Amino acid sequence: MITSNIKQRIIGKGRGAIFAPSDFLDIGSRASVDQTLSRLADQGVIRRLTRGLYDYPKKSPRFGFLSPSADDIAKAVARKDGQILQPSPSMAANQLGLSTQVPSKPTYMTDGPTRTKKVGRQVIQFRNASSKTLVGAGNKTGVVFQALRYVGKDRVDSQIIDQLARALDDNDRKLLAKQSRHVPAWMHPVVQQIVAHK
Repeated sequence: MITSNIKQRIIGKGRGAIFAPSDFLDIGSRASVDQTLSRLADQGVIRRLTRGLYDYPKKSPRFGFLSPSADDIAKAVARKDGQILQPSPSMAANQLGLSTQVPSKPTYMTDGPTRTKKVGRQVIQFRNASSKTLVGAGNKTGVVFQALRYVGKDRVDSQIIDQLARALDDNDRKLLAKQSRHVPAWMHPVVQQIVAHK
């Protein structure tokens, strides 16, 4: 029963989903969940990425099973460890199209310990950060605040404001205005311009 419930949930999430045993503790005990995941990995239904992390791999007709993205892995690791996650300033700038530079090592800010995690061929860095740096974590607003940190106080121009405003919908803008109370003072006028942007 536990096996079919877990399998159903995994397949329901779709190919590319990453999960940890803790995602299934509402279905069975930790021991039975571990056992089931181990069995499903042996059967080739899911793939063990590293200790305590599995994925339901995406498949390409040409390349076989594909590696999960660093972003998906980082989110799964943070969820597993009950931590907050925010992309680093350079990653945020890249995600929002403000920088073409792709960081060689994906780096995330977190309320957990600073550490490096190797999953398959991916090396992901987690850096402990202050609560100020983690404002908006898990939302698009957090990515915007991080991108502004990357650009810096003196390099924000109308083009950047335009690009950031286009990345947000009305709800994001409301949230940005609300959360801006907790970010450095120099960002306040910038946030006002983004929110007012038409």
